[in-house]
Amino acid sequence: MGAVSDAIEKAARDAVEAADNTELTRQIAAILAAQQLLNQQQPARPAAPAQPFEAKKWLVIGGVIVSVGLVGALFAAALALIAVAVAVGGTCATVCLLVLRSMYRDYLKEK
Repeated sequence: MGAVSDAIEKAARDAVEAADNTELTRQIAAILAAQQLLNQQQPARPAAPAQPFEAKKWLVIGGVIVSVGLVGALFAAALALIAVAVAVGGTCATVCLLVLRSMYRDYLKEK
């Protein structure tokens, strides 16, 4: 009777294991079906077409940048020349005033 009992227990274990495997197979199938539905709902986006290289556009951009740089440099140079002119003019005016004051003092001494 022990052999029959062992056989029944083994058969019961096999049945439980088969039921577990069946449930696992069902879950895997459900997951795969859900993934397929998601893939169908989200169509792949087409890649953005590559824009061709336009040399003319980049030459124009470079020319504009160089032109703006030159205008800025000329403006800075003009400001520097104006500053030098003001400094020279101030120096000349100071020397002129000193000479006139000296001449006026000499004139007052002679009186």
